Amino acid sequence: MPDSQDTTLHPRPVQAGAAGASASAGANSPAVEFRDIDIAYGKFVAVRDFSLSIRKGSFVTLLGPSGCGKTTILRSIAGLVDISGGQIMIDGRRVDDVPIYKRNIGLVFQSYALFPHKNVFDNVAFGLKYRNVPKPEIVRKVGKALDMVRLPGSEKKLPSQLSGGQQQRIALARAIVFEPQVLLLDEPLSALDANMREEMRVEIKKIQKETGITAIFVTHDQEEALSMSDRIVVMNAGAVEQIGTPEEVYETPATAFVADFLGKANMLAGAVSRSGQGTAMVVLGTGQTVSVACPRPLADGSKVTVVARPQKFSVGAGTSANRLSGRVISASYLGGSAIYEIDIGGKTLRANTPISGRVLGEGETIELGFAPDDCVLLDAAGKRIS
Repeated sequence: MPDSQDTTLHPRPVQAGAAGASASAGANSPAVEFRDIDIAYGKFVAVRDFSLSIRKGSFVTLLGPSGCGKTTILRSIAGLVDISGGQIMIDGRRVDDVPIYKRNIGLVFQSYALFPHKNVFDNVAFGLKYRNVPKPEIVRKVGKALDMVRLPGSEKKLPSQLSGGQQQRIALARAIVFEPQVLLLDEPLSALDANMREEMRVEIKKIQKETGITAIFVTHDQEEALSMSDRIVVMNAGAVEQIGTPEEVYETPATAFVADFLGKANMLAGAVSRSGQGTAMVVLGTGQTVSVACPRPLADGSKVTVVARPQKFSVGAGTSANRLSGRVISASYLGGSAIYEIDIGGKTLRANTPISGRVLGEGETIELGFAPDDCVLLDAAGKRIS
């Protein structure tokens, strides 16, 4: 389960101050806190009962499919979307009733949103000029921000003279130049090519660590979420499905939705034949029986689903406690590993395994092995048994 001092769900958080509180009010408060947030557009509820606490200096990702509410939540922090109920707190102060320009939020959009007729200096300095910062201080801060995004000396260039990756770096510099309390990133890498996306992931994370800023990142890309985040908030249909570290949400999904959405998962339906002492014997719908780690006894006949990631299988069962035999439907060679699609009793499984010897071909018999604790067990409602 997520660490309660980092990014956690709170059914009814204790109120921690108002907009006019003194500076000391936020000293020990979370950087950002959502308290029972509802957001509706007429009769359509986009977000319901959303509560979340984010530790200062952490990098948190809101992850989910299109329409799940993640961008709506992000925009509500910035003041671009009004909430229908609940409270949003920043450093112990309520901000959902505070004007946008008083929230001290940095925002990086999916589109770069740079002023095409302004040079890099004026684009980055825009927020500082709006805040009436003295000119010598503006020059210093802009130079520092451009150094941080690895684009020193680009002050006089126009956005049209920059690559897509460079424009995104300028957008990031503009968002951090005035030292905001929170940095919001709304799918900022989606317009970049694959190589540039990977490079910018590293750069954004590095800058976030260097500045110590609290960052909230929105994406539907599972790889981005897993590679960049301290904590991931998996959302579905306007509500939270699971919160945890990348390893927690991937290795121990809390629901069938998380297992299926975050990476590829094999979902094997079955029924418990025996359980106790930390394991359950499950008769799969394919007719085969497997042993799965189970933290509590279950009634015989209980309907369950065994969740196994493709990487957990080994080809050639060896000494594995569980063995499944099937027929290769397809095989993809990936250099040091191979991805197999396998028919096992009418059910198609996916295995991603290191290559030892040759890659098996279509129609060949294959045996897969895996350990009891390489799986997660879900109940009939699709929730992890714990």
